[in-house]
Amino acid sequence: MKPTLKMLTSAVFAGFTATAAMAEFPDRTIELIHPWGPGNAMAVSQIIAKAMGEELGVDMPVLSVPGAAGTKAQTTAMGKPADGYTVFDGYVAPLVLQPILGNADWDFSEFAPLHSAVSNAFAIGGRTDETRWSTFEEMMAYCQENRGALRYSSGSRNNLPHMVIAKALQSYDCVAQNVPYTQDGNAVKDLKSGVLDFSFINVGNYKSDPSAFNIMLVLSELPGSKASFDGAPTIADLQVDVGLSKLGPMGWTWWIVNPDTPDDVTDALRTAMGAAMAREDVKDAIAKIGFVPLEWDHTQYEEVVGSVQDQLSAMGNALTWEEDELKKLQ
Repeated sequence: MKPTLKMLTSAVFAGFTATAAMAEFPDRTIELIHPWGPGNAMAVSQIIAKAMGEELGVDMPVLSVPGAAGTKAQTTAMGKPADGYTVFDGYVAPLVLQPILGNADWDFSEFAPLHSAVSNAFAIGGRTDETRWSTFEEMMAYCQENRGALRYSSGSRNNLPHMVIAKALQSYDCVAQNVPYTQDGNAVKDLKSGVLDFSFINVGNYKSDPSAFNIMLVLSELPGSKASFDGAPTIADLQVDVGLSKLGPMGWTWWIVNPDTPDDVTDALRTAMGAAMAREDVKDAIAKIGFVPLEWDHTQYEEVVGSVQDQLSAMGNALTWEEDELKKLQ
């Protein structure tokens, strides 16, 4: 059964009262539920949580609850009492993408946003010794003349990188074969050895070995994302509108709480997170990992995330286009 918001906020916690929650909030540890395993994303969340806890005067440990493309963590977080002592690290995958794919029955607008946190863009990269092209647009010209010949990887199939890359390729009428991998590291190895012609490269892959890749296109228009890939071209530099903007083509997180959380408690959390995200030490620590701090507050949540939802729906159509075009070549 797919999880729904109604299930998450069930009467199991009916005994809880708003009055109790608002008494001297916070007076104990606040938990941040993170949807992925240990890694760069969790390290960034720990930076923000530490600063936010300092603003509130309590500890904010980050708890990793991986599984089910992030929906397990979101179900866990929203199933806790609506008292402000549990915050969810609302990554795009569980919050927006999985409902679009039919794997969860909630809508992002059903939750109470605190503040945008960070984005982590990825890029299309190739080998530095490639002789057939040196830029993304040169590769697209090659692809148009050799339909179906190029092989690339987005990691697993039908994930966010696959959707974004398929949308970019569709804009150039480039038909290429996606090769799925269970581990991103193996895709990077096969790119370096020539098994793949190009691949998605996340900022962690890049920063661990920047001289190994020719970053042809950063799939973000944010200046901070361009800086993370040392000034490589971005979708904002293309002459073609690929239909990707703002947070649409990248990973990001916007921290949320149960919508039944008392207003005074939610406001206290929003103020603390806004203060944490405005601190220069926090911004610097995030940037060193290659992620980009975001400045949108809760009043911009529906506008910004709603745009992502619309773009992700269009990217799903690009996956269908890619599959249909490859069948025509068989």
